[in-house]
Amino acid sequence: MHPDLEALRREIDAIDAKILQLIAARVRVVLKVGDLKRTLGATIYDPERERQMLERLSDHVEPPLDRDTVKRIFERLIDESRRIEQRHVSE
Repeated sequence: MHPDLEALRREIDAIDAKILQLIAARVRVVLKVGDLKRTLGATIYDPERERQMLERLSDHVEPPLDRDTVKRIFERLIDESRRIEQRHVSE
C-alpha cells in the first residue's frame, strides 16, 4: 500500500475515533433529556425541534459538504438518538 494512502487512512481513523466520542457524549445528553421528559410527562418525539435542528445545521454547511448530505447524516443521528432515548425511558 502507498505510504500516503496509509497516512490518510490513519488520519481518517483518528477523526472517526473523535466522532465516536462526540456521538457518545451527545447520547449521554439525549438520555438526560429523556429522563427530564419522562419527569415532565413530555413525549419523546418533537418534530418541530428536529425540524429546527436540521434547518440550523443545514444553514451552517461548509464545502465540501452540502445541505442534503448534512441533513441525511443528522436525520440518521437523530433517529438513532430517539431510538436509544425511547429504550432508555421505557426501562
